[in-house]
Amino acid sequence: MMIDYLGMDNINSYIKKEGYNETVLGRKMMDFDAIAAGRENYSSVSDLGKFFQKLVRNQCVNSEYDTKMIDILLDALLDVLKLIPFLYLSFVIMELIEHKLNNQKKLDKINKFGPIAGSTLGIIPQCGFSALASNLYAARVITLGTLFSIYLSTSDEMLPILISHQSSIKEIVLLLSTKFAIGLVFGIIIDLIYQKRKKEDIQNICMKDNCHCEKNIFVSSLIHTLKISLFIFIINIILNTIIDESVLMNFTKNNKILSPIITALIGLIPNCAGSVVITELYLDRIITFGSCISGLLSSSGVGLLILFKQNKNIKENIMILLIY
Repeated sequence: MMIDYLGMDNINSYIKKEGYNETVLGRKMMDFDAIAAGRENYSSVSDLGKFFQKLVRNQCVNSEYDTKMIDILLDALLDVLKLIPFLYLSFVIMELIEHKLNNQKKLDKINKFGPIAGSTLGIIPQCGFSALASNLYAARVITLGTLFSIYLSTSDEMLPILISHQSSIKEIVLLLSTKFAIGLVFGIIIDLIYQKRKKEDIQNICMKDNCHCEKNIFVSSLIHTLKISLFIFIINIILNTIIDESVLMNFTKNNKILSPIITALIGLIPNCAGSVVITELYLDRIITFGSCISGLLSSSGVGLLILFKQNKNIKENIMILLIY
């Protein structure tokens, strides 16, 4: 949209004028015709270094907007740093199962208790568990029911906000227990309905990332983690740039009749902004308990984002999103 508005030639002229001599905007995202014609986007470490030097010195735009850009970058970075331990753990588990366990019968026995474990882990205030679950499901280490249990029970930023506002124990327990119960019941039902699962080979992921996991599973897990962390970091920068929490809150305030639908859609935002907005609206009594639950049930943090990145079965991903 910005490329159409500003014009590609104007953007490239500005890039050169600012001294970024090794950076070129050659095409839009997903422009396959441009890719086939050999037109690509390029930059360099040197140009990135120049940009960040200007940014910290407030020499990019002005003090106000440079500070906003720094805040966006820091928020995106902090969100990713919180996820890295969970991403790394999920890849290590996948590698260990592939290279050490490699026994589907044992895995099936463990997965019988998946929805219970998933619902329990989900209520812990950290969206990292939904990221871990998406990775494990992409390699078919956990069942679809377990994935849903974690997604539905994930509390993300809800619990810290409730505690900071000194909400009553009764209110906190009611929200957490409702999410736990819904996650558990739906997880069990989904596993009963969707029992046929095609086992995905972790080697497919390893071949794509060229990580040489046969040499050292911990190093290869780190490679996988860093690559997907970079992807999440870029997406978070984009989301933090375009999403204004105050706009979402005002929109919900002005459409109370549709608030259960609106909060459910807000919950689908793949970062912590959704759960923050929904919880704040509930604490201010702008939305009802039902609308709050509607939004928090669909708020799985970056879980869906990682699912679409790691699970190559697009039809299945869309089905999961529609059911969710």
